[in-house]
Amino acid sequence: MTSLDRRTVLRAGLLTGAGLAGGGLFGGGPAVAAPAWQPSGRPVLTHGVQSGDVTAESALVWTRADRPGRMFVEVSRRPDLRGARLVRGPLVDPSTDGTGRVRLRGLPSGERLYYRVSVASLDRPGLRSEPLVGSFATAPGPRDRRDVRFVWTGDIAGQGWGISPDFDGMAIFRSMRAVRPDFFLCSGDTVYADGPLSESVTLPDGRVWRNLVTPEKSKVAETLAEYRGQFAYNLLDEHLRAFAAEVPQLNQWDDHEVVNNWYPGEILTDDRYTEKRVDVLAARARQAFQEWLPVAGDGPLYRRLSYGPLLDVFVLDMRTYKDPNDGNTYADPERGLLGREQREWLIRELTRSRATWKVIANDLPLGLVVPDGPGAQEGVAQGDPGAPAGRELEFAEVLGGAHRAGVTGIVFLTADVHYTAAHHYDPARAAFRDFTPFWEFVSGPAHAGAFGPNALDGTFGPRAAFVHAPPRANTSPAEGFQHFGEVAIDGESGALTVHLRDRDGTSLWTTTLSAPTPRPARLRPR
Repeated sequence: MTSLDRRTVLRAGLLTGAGLAGGGLFGGGPAVAAPAWQPSGRPVLTHGVQSGDVTAESALVWTRADRPGRMFVEVSRRPDLRGARLVRGPLVDPSTDGTGRVRLRGLPSGERLYYRVSVASLDRPGLRSEPLVGSFATAPGPRDRRDVRFVWTGDIAGQGWGISPDFDGMAIFRSMRAVRPDFFLCSGDTVYADGPLSESVTLPDGRVWRNLVTPEKSKVAETLAEYRGQFAYNLLDEHLRAFAAEVPQLNQWDDHEVVNNWYPGEILTDDRYTEKRVDVLAARARQAFQEWLPVAGDGPLYRRLSYGPLLDVFVLDMRTYKDPNDGNTYADPERGLLGREQREWLIRELTRSRATWKVIANDLPLGLVVPDGPGAQEGVAQGDPGAPAGRELEFAEVLGGAHRAGVTGIVFLTADVHYTAAHHYDPARAAFRDFTPFWEFVSGPAHAGAFGPNALDGTFGPRAAFVHAPPRANTSPAEGFQHFGEVAIDGESGALTVHLRDRDGTSLWTTTLSAPTPRPARLRPR
């Protein structure tokens, strides 16, 4: 491990500013502010369009308007939207920060569909915004064995590295868009609400990184408006907006949507915060998360989405039910990251799944040690290679339950640690042996400081097959070490191929996993 990890940098406040300095970003004009509400005239869609949580027959479509209005979505099989079906959406108004979502239903499976979004004025009937267009691919039907391709990463605009036009903004989204994925899995840290931006940072080679800065990004987020501003900021990037208009998302949250390494019930000691109660901050952050991203606004954040007979994705929530960060060596089976209800849900849904591949999206890595200062652990592992303890007990229960039920094809995908790696887990190398061998692939950051590598914990027998990490802590996006992963499942053979790619889309490492052979269950599925 490096001697200075990213969480130490965050605590020290390096490369962040306490507020906006006088003058503009590039000298002269004022700092760029988030789009403001307008009193009258034609509505304007301020932050593009997005889609998400796509199934074989439905999809969420999102936009934001600069004033109250009625949202409308037209959807068609045709790029020119001739013969489109019109769906009347909700009112958008200040109660949701002008954002709105429409759930399109009754869609054909396994097809690319095209949509057009507009918002009608409430004050002047018949007056609508200029429409914005987008597209998405619906998931294959349950019997449709066709190719599936998706990308994943996490960690967006962190450690002081925001949108810099001089360095082509968040160019990794252009590279991911070029892959033409069916969907995008964002593995947490969708924003950095605890990471204020300064106007400029001098790089080690003398170049200057100049950040686009908004008022909401000039301090840590505490109010609902400031949390909303974190998501609004990211959508100022042209590459992200173009990507979001074409690639449906599957979002999960981690810590930086609220504050670094948070857990329920925590009381902050960080002097930057006037609101010290994390539960209050988390409620505001979750509201902003569900307003500004195309995710469902009710029910738990953990969920399962099916992509035909070849793939089920299990999106975990490793924050809402998280226990306090301590030494992580306890023996209490009721504690952990997932909570009893989510843990039982995951085992039950894994055993019910008939998909060839079961991808578990875990925003915190399984075998990497992620410390939270001296004597405390942020993640699952704690560095003791012996029998499961602490949060490892939860995953021993999940892995053991799946193994005894004959579940095959489990793959973990994660981010969080700001480098990319491939880890193979095998009971022959492990202290805990009641599981079927599996892979965990790590990717990120998308656009943040690069760190690593972290130490591996031997409890579940991991072996690092590949690691790509920077030479020093908090390497900027201008210096490389930004990563995303690509998964391609062959419709005919069922083989799963993983590419670990850099910011430009270059494949750094790849492997192909053959479709697993089904195993008989050792117990009746619950």
